[in-house]
Amino acid sequence: MAPQLAFMGLGNMGRGMCKNLVEKGNLDKPLILWNRTQKRADDLAATLGTSGAKVASTIQDAVKPADIIFICVGDDKADRETVDTITSVNVDGKLIVDCSTVHPDTTLELESTLAAKGAAFVAMPVFGAPAMADAGQLICIMAGPKDALERVTPYCKGVMARAEIKFPDEPQSKAPLLKLIGNSMILQMVESIAEGLTLAEKSGLGADHLHEWIGLMWPGAYPAYSQRMIKGDYYKRDEPLFAVDLARKDAGHVLKIADDSGAKVRAVELVDHHLLMAKNYAGTKGDLAGMYGAVRQEAGLAYENDPEDKGKAKAES
Repeated sequence: MAPQLAFMGLGNMGRGMCKNLVEKGNLDKPLILWNRTQKRADDLAATLGTSGAKVASTIQDAVKPADIIFICVGDDKADRETVDTITSVNVDGKLIVDCSTVHPDTTLELESTLAAKGAAFVAMPVFGAPAMADAGQLICIMAGPKDALERVTPYCKGVMARAEIKFPDEPQSKAPLLKLIGNSMILQMVESIAEGLTLAEKSGLGADHLHEWIGLMWPGAYPAYSQRMIKGDYYKRDEPLFAVDLARKDAGHVLKIADDSGAKVRAVELVDHHLLMAKNYAGTKGDLAGMYGAVRQEAGLAYENDPEDKGKAKAES
């Protein structure tokens, strides 16, 4: 008999992960869904069908019948609060799998809290954009006891993911450490594209041929971000694809890790500066790709790259 699964946190990534768990995870019971805003859980459950998913109104109601509980929330505070509530009921023998991107120290705190209650714990942040989550093409980074990794592996490659990197019998903190260092390189990639497109416009080359070259040279994420910038997707969305606050959270964690390690990540310092500019301009609609708008402002251009749009940039000095 397959274990009962529960999933907590239904943001852009979580929804795609749940869809693939239901469609390809060989579950024999409905996936239990919980989200702080219940409507999001209700909406997802409606698309998965009554045999595929059911909604729990509280964390406790989701945890009690579950054998394996996935968590995918936005930041360290939400992660701690979720685990604190999970451990308000009996979790002895249950497996908690944390897919959130948090500081390694937070992961160690969660492991200690759960171990004291008899629960197994795997840290499993994932790499990939929401479209990759929908397509089951994530990369799972897994750290924890080997037997616990074996319990969650059936739901990774071939279900939610296309690949896995494992740290069996190593500290769970290794997984978020790899995730954050990897994310810092993604942030720098977005910065590089933003600078290149801005320079192309200012120098008279124009963005289209640079975008074409980016796609030929680095197919995949690079042209996807370039396209979002050129088309103005970074400011036209009602809801950001990757919220600037979450990007700044990751950048802040990387800067702290570097400082504690005696290393320097100057490029991440620049990234955080441009993310803050995007936040100041766009507020809650600020997107990671909004770094393009920030770089444009520093070059004396409008934050928005469409001359027909209103609300032109108040370029920051």
